[in-house]
Amino acid sequence: MSTSSRRTNGRIGGGLLDPRQLVRSLPDAVRKLNPVTLWRNPVMFVVEVGAFLTTGLAITDPSVFAWAIVVWLWLTVLFANLAEAVAEGRGKAQAATLRAAKRDTTARRLKDWQPGQTAVRWDTVGAQELRQGDVVVVETGEVIPGDGDVVEGIASVDESAITGESAPVIRESGGDRSAVTGGTKVLSDRIIVRITQKPGDSFIDRMIALVEGADRQ
Repeated sequence: MSTSSRRTNGRIGGGLLDPRQLVRSLPDAVRKLNPVTLWRNPVMFVVEVGAFLTTGLAITDPSVFAWAIVVWLWLTVLFANLAEAVAEGRGKAQAATLRAAKRDTTARRLKDWQPGQTAVRWDTVGAQELRQGDVVVVETGEVIPGDGDVVEGIASVDESAITGESAPVIRESGGDRSAVTGGTKVLSDRIIVRITQKPGDSFIDRMIALVEGADRQ
């Protein structure tokens, strides 16, 4: 099977804050100063109203103290908006990474497979083409193309791309260790997986919906 695991080797949560991300988020932070946008965040909206009033007072009766308060209030609003813009940017990047990982993953879908069968036939399909009940084979170094249950074999699986845990886990047929998640990587051996989720209802699909639908206030 030809799969693209390059995008799923890292943790979904991302690493340290990229300074370039701060620069890209600055225009959004400035746009969020618009009261029409900011009123959805009541706390910062009140701070911005206070900043406007204090600015007016500092202009009519200027003093060092008044202008210090003005600068402090506006910086508070700006940095709050910047933090929100950065969070939204990271969320969009995570959703794009998840989508790309799903789009680039392919699977070996078995034809007329029966338990214990040694000689198997398969066709190569994209992960998005898999349907509930399809059976796929995954070997060392390959990415599991969808959520499912191991119906044959045992393997060490790297789930760090999904859970953030660096230690690999054992997945095998039968028992409570048979469930596997799409986007995780087989580190050793070979397993046969029966897809259990309908298209659009996998863990990765739910993660994408969660990231894109998060309403940060």
